[in-house]
Amino acid sequence: MKDELIRATAKDGKFRAFAVHTTALTEELRRRHSTTPTATAALGRTLAAGAMIGAMMKGEEKLTIQIKGGGPIGQIVVDANAKGEVRGYVDNPAVDLPLNEKGKLDVSGAVGTDGFIYIIRDLGMKEPYLGSTPIVSGELAEDFTYYFAKSEQTPSVVALGVLVDKDYTVKAAGGFIVQLLPGVSEDEIAQLEEKLSKITSVTSLLESGATLEDILASILEDVRILDRMDVSFRCKCSRERVERTLISLGREELTSILEEDGKIDLVCHFCNETYHFTDKEIEGVITKIDS
Repeated sequence: MKDELIRATAKDGKFRAFAVHTTALTEELRRRHSTTPTATAALGRTLAAGAMIGAMMKGEEKLTIQIKGGGPIGQIVVDANAKGEVRGYVDNPAVDLPLNEKGKLDVSGAVGTDGFIYIIRDLGMKEPYLGSTPIVSGELAEDFTYYFAKSEQTPSVVALGVLVDKDYTVKAAGGFIVQLLPGVSEDEIAQLEEKLSKITSVTSLLESGATLEDILASILEDVRILDRMDVSFRCKCSRERVERTLISLGREELTSILEEDGKIDLVCHFCNETYHFTDKEIEGVITKIDS
């Protein structure tokens, strides 16, 4: 199954739903950052959430998720947009913890529970919109559920999952979000809760071959698919962007680096690509500043 996202409604528009498959995306970033299984799970869950929240936007709008829970993984950062393009990283990709009391990857222990989730939405206006809520569990799905309820006043159910294979590669990853809209009845909420209680995990469904439509149909009735789109890794970095960053340092700083080191190696946080500038290339950048 390729990485993709579907957007849907159910019960005559009383529920809004998103489901996403992000196995290839999560594996791409695991490979680029050499994440441990615990870091892979934490980053992968955030990537799935970012892809779905991005799908709630339109046009050229984009967002950044920052998770700062005070745990040993440090900060988790994910960028996403309305086109299904996602990228992300964690501060400490080597974080390695024992399994938790349930025998699962200890994502909560890695993320921590002393901090906040921040979602910064760039809507093309003068100032971006910033929403934030405290981290309540560190498992992330519950934290995004709390975020929607408190920051956006939209009762939601968020499920996120990453299944890591024995060789540390990503076997399955994805998630879903179901949002309750005005007009939903208590009985309909109870029906949703009952169906959710019967689901083991998102990754078990994906691993068994369930499609995104199957997943939504297992928890909602009268599902109507509105659209679907591909989800993929895309980083905005380039040698030209890095060169502009060097130019912004100014002639004095670059001359000092040239005299001390004779070269510059800059690494992109998001994709882990290294941009190497030799002494001659640094001199060329200085020439552009002087011209």
